[in-house]
Amino acid sequence: MPDRTAFRASRVVLMALAVAAAPSLTIAQGVAASKPLAPLKVIDTAYMNRGAKACVDFFDFANGAWLAHDTIPAAYSSSGVARDMSDRNELVVRSVLDDALAKRKSLPQDNTTRKLGTFYATCMDSTAAEQMGIGPLRNTLATIDAVNSKAALLSAIARLQMSGSNVGFGYSPDPDPHDAAHYLGGFGQGGLGLPDRDYYTKTDPASDSLRKAYVDHIAKYLTLAGDDGASVHVRATRVLALETELAKASMERVAMRDPSAVDHPMTLDQFHAITPNIDWQSYFHDIGAAVPAKKLNIGQPEFFKRLDALMTSTPIDDWRTYLRYHAIASAAAWLSTPFVQENFAFSSRFTGAKELLPRWKRCLRVADNTIGEALGQAYVAKTFSPAARARAKVVIDDIRTSFGQRVQKLDWMSDATKKQALTKLTRMGEKVGYPDKWRDYSQLQTVEGPFVLNLERANAFEWKRTINRPGSPVDTTEWGITVPTVNAYYDPTKNEMVFPAGALAPQTFDPKADDAANYGSLGGSWAGHELTHGFDDEGRHFDAKGNLRDWWTPNDSVHFSKEAQKVVDQFNAYTQVDTFHVNGKLTLGENIADYGGVLTAYDALQRGLKRNGRPGLIEGFTPEQRFFIGYAQSWRSHNRPESMKNRVTVDPHAPERWRTNGPLSNIPAFAAAFGCKAGDPMVRQPNLVPHIW
Repeated sequence: MPDRTAFRASRVVLMALAVAAAPSLTIAQGVAASKPLAPLKVIDTAYMNRGAKACVDFFDFANGAWLAHDTIPAAYSSSGVARDMSDRNELVVRSVLDDALAKRKSLPQDNTTRKLGTFYATCMDSTAAEQMGIGPLRNTLATIDAVNSKAALLSAIARLQMSGSNVGFGYSPDPDPHDAAHYLGGFGQGGLGLPDRDYYTKTDPASDSLRKAYVDHIAKYLTLAGDDGASVHVRATRVLALETELAKASMERVAMRDPSAVDHPMTLDQFHAITPNIDWQSYFHDIGAAVPAKKLNIGQPEFFKRLDALMTSTPIDDWRTYLRYHAIASAAAWLSTPFVQENFAFSSRFTGAKELLPRWKRCLRVADNTIGEALGQAYVAKTFSPAARARAKVVIDDIRTSFGQRVQKLDWMSDATKKQALTKLTRMGEKVGYPDKWRDYSQLQTVEGPFVLNLERANAFEWKRTINRPGSPVDTTEWGITVPTVNAYYDPTKNEMVFPAGALAPQTFDPKADDAANYGSLGGSWAGHELTHGFDDEGRHFDAKGNLRDWWTPNDSVHFSKEAQKVVDQFNAYTQVDTFHVNGKLTLGENIADYGGVLTAYDALQRGLKRNGRPGLIEGFTPEQRFFIGYAQSWRSHNRPESMKNRVTVDPHAPERWRTNGPLSNIPAFAAAFGCKAGDPMVRQPNLVPHIW
């Protein structure tokens, strides 16, 4: 699907590469009891390094004792808040899935719980996966082998896209940037097997070594699938060559941060004019979509011009090998052990994971990622009370009020821009906890048999559910995240924040915790962060209705850009890992959101203290100190270097240490709370401090 760079989430979630297959595991083993996990706290003083100086490295002060004793589990790329909360959530989800698995055969065929249980049961059946080997893919591979023309190639691309493979390019219906109340069909760059274009274009020794390993990886998959060993390596090299051409034509991630840079509306005839070798009418027919009557959005026209040329200049045999590899790669984690092991071995280059996740976790995650709302309702019933939802909403609404007050007090912003900003804030929607309307799975089919085919059916169900949306009204009730997920997001095209129940639990939030802790964690790094995304360097280009429109006066826009550059410069100076520095431009939106979020949440806490009265010291700290400790502990994280090296290329989030120390070092209230002085590392020079929100 097209890269929706404006869709902003608060946490980096590195699950995809970590979901590498586990060794053979029977269903009986998969449902064994799990050890209970100790409850989390919003603030845990045992995590603190009392020997560290708050004014030197606040991340270490708040998290150092935990970090000194933490060992990242072998199957993970990181540990910390997201993993700890996810582990607890997954135990609840597992109980939902185990129950569905046990009940499935006693329920009617069209029952959603039966479908969910069948999906999970077939995933857990490793014995069948071992016996079938490449068998579940034989029909798909035979179809690819029969490709002998451009028309057949495009049809094969369409089929693989519908079943979940990233091949050729992306297509999906999304809100129209200029008419956010309606969907528009959007095309975007895609089709790469490595995580980013830069892995193909960099010329340093490490990149050269990785590309050689990638060719070996492709060749290994092809060999496992039964291809002729004598020519496999040559064919794998040609796959790399084809993907390199696609990568060279792809836009860089930083460039795509500008919404106008990926906004290219055109008619189908205009699209045909720049891609004369691609029959788009046939493509729409093959994916089951009506041919668009008016317009499309082509995110990266230059990419599609190059793709059009490659459809003719690249030998069909190279395209067949490319499709064959991607079909195998999409299914490898769910095939027999040799595929599983090769999948894990290559993915661990980007995660640093040392061993495979348990199969139940892999199956749980793929169920949540593909048919998550089928289990969300049962998850909510077990975990998230109406009272917790109401209390979280109070915090979020308090943050909204505080942001509005900050806008009104800005001395650099004109009244005209302020009026537009306040209108956008007033109209900003919020979804808290869980959907009010759950997804209809009546058209989903799951059957006993190979899990790979059930996964294809689930992907096809989602494709068919949305493919004919262009021109229709946007579904404002829909969620872009599942209920158990430990994350949140802001969507500028809907102008809304979304906070799932999975994130509204300790360590993020606890209805029984003190306000300072909750406002520092949920308020600062979640609610305030997502709200500020509506006004970061990307979100500010969308208006109150979600339309891409410049509502800023020229002088205000110049000031914003000037102050945002200070944020870029600040984070460029931080080290990501080894000799790699943070990319201040790539992470700019998240860094602005962190900074605005903590400022806004601090204001909300101060207003609450005036309203409700100041409590005494709690665990030896004032409310202000606990606020900043809660914020810092919400970023508690420990990452493997392989993961951090990948993140510097692909991830718009800075390392968690700098997401803590970066914004706090710009805030006088933080310095006052801990007695920091000019010259301390946690106190930046006034002329370097950005003044935005």
